[in-house]
Amino acid sequence: MTDLYQTQRAMRNMRRAAMQRGVIGILDIGTSKIACLVLKFDGSGTTREADGVGPMAGQAEFKVIGAATTRARGMRGGEIETMAETERAVRTVVAAAQKMAGVRVDHVIACLSGGRPSSYGLAGEITLEQGKVTEHDVASVLAACDAPDFGRGREVLHAQPVNFAVDHRSGLGDPRDHAGNRLACDMHVLTVDGDAIGNLLHCIRRCDLELAGVASASYAAGRASLVEDEQELGAACIDLGGGGTGVSIFIKKHMIYADWVRIGGHLITQDISQGLRVPYAVAERLKTLNGGIEATGRDDREMLEVGGETGDWESDRRSVSRSDVIGIMRPRVEEILEEVRQRLDAAGFDSLPSQQIVLTGGGSQIPGLDGLATRILGPNVRCGRPLRIDGLAHQLTDPSFASAVGLALFAAHPQDEWWDFEMPADRYSARSLRRAYRWFRNNW
Repeated sequence: MTDLYQTQRAMRNMRRAAMQRGVIGILDIGTSKIACLVLKFDGSGTTREADGVGPMAGQAEFKVIGAATTRARGMRGGEIETMAETERAVRTVVAAAQKMAGVRVDHVIACLSGGRPSSYGLAGEITLEQGKVTEHDVASVLAACDAPDFGRGREVLHAQPVNFAVDHRSGLGDPRDHAGNRLACDMHVLTVDGDAIGNLLHCIRRCDLELAGVASASYAAGRASLVEDEQELGAACIDLGGGGTGVSIFIKKHMIYADWVRIGGHLITQDISQGLRVPYAVAERLKTLNGGIEATGRDDREMLEVGGETGDWESDRRSVSRSDVIGIMRPRVEEILEEVRQRLDAAGFDSLPSQQIVLTGGGSQIPGLDGLATRILGPNVRCGRPLRIDGLAHQLTDPSFASAVGLALFAAHPQDEWWDFEMPADRYSARSLRRAYRWFRNNW
């Protein structure tokens, strides 16, 4: 844990330095596409540095001055499968974004969508020696949240304090200078496979770039797609991507749960390809242009030219009905939503004050998805687009860019993490440790 603590602190310092120089890159390496944004920070004095609880790495106003996308290569299930192919794709998209921006990018912040994420709720408690909360006490109570054995090869991706309590006063965002005798803290920890992060880091370094931060794609999508009230009162963000579906739950403006369903848009395309006996590229076109969830009588009569280049005249002139495409897509989409429902139930989502569900990602644009999601997930479902950020072209504001926009917000407006605090040398005992999947039920 010490090595990780130092690595994350080093990345935060690198990010702060890059922001002070004025330029940083955003790299969303997905299974379907790779997007790169170049952010320019205005340097007008709006950057705000603070110690302790609050905007540890500063907050800054920024503008997108370069953007590019390319088809992902060498990726499967949100993770790198063929390093050389992914490296070529990353180099291509970064070069295009740099050319548009007219500046060189040395530092990037990336997101990780796969890696088999696992959420933990940790709690710590200490006695206040001075009768009020000091900076040292905040670091000490975080140190008291000793982590359980996450398993071999697991690494901590996020470790965010989400709630402080002084004596019996809970729900505090910043406990400093509060008078009391006991300080308690709840912390959400998200772990992933160390190999997945290691491969991502190695790929970025092979591209002659420095990694100045890494975030969960589910977290980034939630930051971009949930409006402020949803993040405060409780909401789930479902990010339907190509290689899988990200699930994140927010309350009190913090992520308190994240998971990953290994079924996404690529599997839907594969079903169409196998079911209709058409090439994968044709299946992707049918899904994108003619796909849907709800079939009507008119869809039986709407015939779609499949085409082909087999040389067989009858096969190349074959057509299918739109209802055939819908009939193949619906069972797989139902399976994805049922898996998401299981994740939400396991997390105790029904205990939140608000059960708003926001669908985002490229897959959220399937016609009729919101209606099916309402039947499977609950009545409060809407389709979400990422928040508008200055300088981003309109064509890059559709739901498939939620993670990229969320990463930009993560860069400019970071939330506290465990490694933002100077940990005391003398670690507290693990007596106050508890692991609970529904730990947030008792806090708000």
